[in-house]
Amino acid sequence: MKKDIAKVEFNVPSHILGVVSTLQKAGFEAYLVGGCVRDLVMGLTPKDWDVTTNARPEQIQALFADTFYENEYGTVGVVVEKAPRAHTPSALGADTGFSREKVLDVSQETFSRVPLDALEVEPRASGGSTSETDSNQKEVIEVTPYRLEAKYSNNRHPDSVTFGTNLEDDLKRRDLTINAIALNPETGELKDIFGGLKDIKDMLIRAVREPSARFHEDALRMMRAVRLASQLGFTIDPETEKAIVENKELITRIAVERVSDELSKLVDSQHAVDGFRYLRLTGLLDYIIPELLEGVGIEQRGEHIYDVWEHNLKSLEHAVKRDFPFHVKLSALLHDVAKPVTRERDEKRGIWTFHGHDVVGGRMAKNILKRLKFSREMTDIVYKLVRYHLFFSDTDKITLSAVRRMIRNVGPELIWDLMKLRQCDRIGTGRPKESPYRLRKYEAMVEEAMRDPISVAMLKMNGDKIMKIVDVPPGPKIGWVLHALLEEVLDDPTKNTEEYLEQQVKELLSLSEAELKKLGEAGKEKKSELEEEAVGEINRRHYVK
Repeated sequence: MKKDIAKVEFNVPSHILGVVSTLQKAGFEAYLVGGCVRDLVMGLTPKDWDVTTNARPEQIQALFADTFYENEYGTVGVVVEKAPRAHTPSALGADTGFSREKVLDVSQETFSRVPLDALEVEPRASGGSTSETDSNQKEVIEVTPYRLEAKYSNNRHPDSVTFGTNLEDDLKRRDLTINAIALNPETGELKDIFGGLKDIKDMLIRAVREPSARFHEDALRMMRAVRLASQLGFTIDPETEKAIVENKELITRIAVERVSDELSKLVDSQHAVDGFRYLRLTGLLDYIIPELLEGVGIEQRGEHIYDVWEHNLKSLEHAVKRDFPFHVKLSALLHDVAKPVTRERDEKRGIWTFHGHDVVGGRMAKNILKRLKFSREMTDIVYKLVRYHLFFSDTDKITLSAVRRMIRNVGPELIWDLMKLRQCDRIGTGRPKESPYRLRKYEAMVEEAMRDPISVAMLKMNGDKIMKIVDVPPGPKIGWVLHALLEEVLDDPTKNTEEYLEQQVKELLSLSEAELKKLGEAGKEKKSELEEEAVGEINRRHYVK
């Protein structure tokens, strides 16, 4: 056996095997290739499946009932019924994640292949659904002929494509060694001519053959190298890193949408901070978000132990660690982007100030995301979070009415995300944690401000209706009646019906003014007592006063 071939046991879903098998039974070669093979080797669940073959597009289409072919590169979309999801044991010998010690040894020559009927069906994450639901879903499998590519004039797509006749030529054109491994799932054979398996074991991102040539062919590969390093926790091979530095300006020739897509995946990755350090180290960040680099070396106040650049990264790191939503991660990265342009020296106190960096930062974040062509919705969300991130500063000075105004500014759907950003900002200073009491107090105030207050507005009755029911002019009597009704409803919510309250209005207005006032004042006292009790319960739950 050649040293570039190993046999390994993999559990591949039956509908994927069916596509490969159909091609092979028709006399063609067919392999799984790219990210799906890398993920299988690492014990991860592939999100997409790509097949490469020596069949031509028209030959591929002839073998399958439902296909589409709408590109210049030979890729045929084969639409198949999705089989039940299978639990895939790691080829590394563990199901719980990647470990370099458990990468398969390519010298191994024989592994038994698990029969399809032995696959263990895994329940859907959403719960309650059956495997039949999965099997009725459609999935598109991309099947691409072996390719030989000519010159890349635009540093993104080949000027022309020639269909090849052997797998090795196809693998030569791929970006990274860890993506240039082919798997024949029918036999379990892995074809690895560029050392991708060793690079996985060494946790290394390395370009196929000559790095600079790969990046000239497709400059987006530089971003992909950084993104994969961030997602997988790998380091970038020195020669590959050097080639990125030398070719970094080519990224400007790539469509902004493609760059933003890679950037989003990086922000959402497990090692996002390392990714941004690579972007800075290689110079790619100069062409993507240069505003962040302005924070390098910008000293801050005493509570900060980091400069602005590092503070933004540490804030992002906390968002990643806590698995906060994507928009919170992005906001954490950008929340202090305006500090360099708003910095002024307070000579009397001997400190730097950044007055208005929240307002300016909101505008800068919006402009950055517009430039990167993020969606309007995402841009607006990040703008609000960055713009108002300074609100929670001192619980002794913030009033409940101010909290309510803030909820109106950012929206009730974002207020708790603003609290998450507050945590990131605080942790990013270098302090071990947010002050427990202050954080709980913030949360209690938000919860109190968002609860429905006890008021006459809860009644199925109002002043206008009262004046229609009984001919009485506007005045204090209307308020006394409403508060008297409120007391009854608070004691027995079932009485809050238009019919009952209308009857009570007539009876109440038949009382003397003194009696009516007494009942109204009693209703106000009842309301205050219950309000105080409700707020007290919130404070007890958060362990604050």
